[in-house]
Amino acid sequence: MTHSSPHSAPGTVSEEGYHKDLGRRQIQMIAIGGAIGTGLFLGAGRRLASAGPSLALVYLVCGAFSFLILRALGELAMHRPSSGNFVSYAREFMGERWAYVAGWMSFLNWAMTGIVDITAVALYMQYWGPTAAVPQWVFALAALCIVATMNMIGVKYFGEMEFWFSLIKVVALVIFLIAGVAILGLRVPVAGHATGLHLVTQNGGLFPHGIMPALLLLQGVVFAYSGIELIGTAAGECDDPRAVLPRAINSVIWRIGLFYVGSVILLVCLLPWTAYHPGISPFVTFFQALGVPGVGTVMNIVVLTAALSSLNSGLYSTGRVLRAMALGDSAPKGLARMNRNSVPYVGILTTSAVYLVGVGLNYVIPSEVFEIVLNFSALGILSTWAFILVCQQRLRARINRGELPATSFPMPWAPVSNWLTLGFLAFVVVMMGFDYPEGTYTLVALPVIVAMLVIGWSFLRRRRPASRPVGPDMTRA
Repeated sequence: MTHSSPHSAPGTVSEEGYHKDLGRRQIQMIAIGGAIGTGLFLGAGRRLASAGPSLALVYLVCGAFSFLILRALGELAMHRPSSGNFVSYAREFMGERWAYVAGWMSFLNWAMTGIVDITAVALYMQYWGPTAAVPQWVFALAALCIVATMNMIGVKYFGEMEFWFSLIKVVALVIFLIAGVAILGLRVPVAGHATGLHLVTQNGGLFPHGIMPALLLLQGVVFAYSGIELIGTAAGECDDPRAVLPRAINSVIWRIGLFYVGSVILLVCLLPWTAYHPGISPFVTFFQALGVPGVGTVMNIVVLTAALSSLNSGLYSTGRVLRAMALGDSAPKGLARMNRNSVPYVGILTTSAVYLVGVGLNYVIPSEVFEIVLNFSALGILSTWAFILVCQQRLRARINRGELPATSFPMPWAPVSNWLTLGFLAFVVVMMGFDYPEGTYTLVALPVIVAMLVIGWSFLRRRRPASRPVGPDMTRA
């Protein structure tokens, strides 16, 4: 294993060995796919059932802050594209100690997200009569085996598979939007109900259960947007990131508005929000209500694809993040190993082993696993986004001091937008405590997570060779 020279930027060591095989077409679709996942296709059913039409407003607010986080990541990527993503940025701007925390919290995020995704696959398979009798864990295991194999082939093939996965999701949502707008415009009744905004006003209005249920949805909606930062990881394996990324990032905000906010508005105007149920995709519910033979099955296949896409992305991301940490001595050195296709296979296999725990949970508590792991995933997402924002702050500070050249894609309205977004993330953490029991238990577990991170860091410090160069601020860790 080769390390960076003393004159290279901290964190650039994580770029060694990767192929630049992702093109403009694939990066654009990865950006779209990262913003459309299981959280919309499956999670929206539960959220509509619990908070009603206010879900559209929650999606809008969280989407706006997610876009600012992407812009912060975009400025970092213009400074230095990195497959190590925010881990290598944390190393450069905050030191190895915080790179270690950032990496393992990201791993927690994707580990929990992957369990959510394989659970979603298993739930979707229950839709069909012949497969309903098969134990949920069987489908969870099958999904894991398929996607883990996909990730071992090479980044070019990952990008191609993710392109088609994302294309299927986008086409399905566009078909839904076109059909929904046409039905509303022609005033066609659905399942005996006249369509229109009156379905909102006659069923409790925007906040049928009050404002608190909407606020309690924040961590779930944050999970729905959790894949957006994947575009930063992919930048390190893109053939021309400084030309491709700005356009891809800027297009995310209107896609969030159209696909998330637009979809929820249509759903509650086409059927009463009480028609949607937890565990069932609201899109499947809608197409079933139309009475068109086979449409529900087609839509279920689409949402199944979305879950596999998210699982695929999670394995891709964690493999790169774990390798970046291993090269900085923040994780076991074996995690830096790559196969002949330049894939960090040990990191991918490590994450796959954690996903096997999810398979076990699907066997032991199949009806509860989705919500339990979703809340733990939210902790990892929130910390990842916070690290991106802090690193961007420090990058901008160095630019303002003349220590680094200005980037061509600065975060808008910084530093005000930066502090507002950090405040929003803190508010989401506070609201998790009111989401009893899952959210409360998650916050209670937070000190345990912190303790494990401290113990792990102390262990790694003892094992680090004295001659090993350290990143900035390491001597103060």
